[in-house]
Amino acid sequence: MEAKVIKLPDWFKAETYEEGGVVTNPFSGEEFYLNNLELSMYDFIIGCNMVYELRGELSDKLIGDMQKGIAWFGENNPEAFYVLLD
Repeated sequence: MEAKVIKLPDWFKAETYEEGGVVTNPFSGEEFYLNNLELSMYDFIIGCNMVYELRGELSDKLIGDMQKGIAWFGENNPEAFYVLLD
């Protein structure tokens, strides 16, 4: 069985990290290693959430991109999705 090759979607224009890292769920304390692409998308999602919490709103485009990012993350790494974002 071949390993699944993932790539970021064309709409993703945020920073793409060269290396992955360990992310900790702040509520449960559970940790998960994310590769560089997953970590890039995770930080984008968390960043959108932080902007929303500070401003109380996001543009329609950013909301749409965040929703697409969440879907991408869930499809590409369901285990990490349930540990970190669910």
